[in-house]
Amino acid sequence: MRKLCCVVLAMLPLTAFAYPIDVQKQLNGLSIDYNAYDTDADIASIQVNNYGSTDAICKVVFSNGPEAPRNRTIEVAAGKHKNVTAKFNRTIIKMRINLTCTPK
Repeated sequence: MRKLCCVVLAMLPLTAFAYPIDVQKQLNGLSIDYNAYDTDADIASIQVNNYGSTDAICKVVFSNGPEAPRNRTIEVAAGKHKNVTAKFNRTIIKMRINLTCTPK
């Protein structure tokens, strides 16, 4: 019985809750890629990678249902990447991210 309890307790981290993330992007011809992460139950983040030869200015809008959207603006140099995060007051159920990038 003790071994069974240890196995069940060891498997608890495998059942961690991850919320879905939808990303809508408007890249305007830039060579931009992204990776969205569920950092915590109330924190979302996105990594924006610029693979092109032109610097980019990106606007990121995080939306989590009834709360006010969180707006972030970043400048991503050519060949570099930047991380952007947003913290919400409530637990995130579904995250919607709008990524809009324009050449600098």
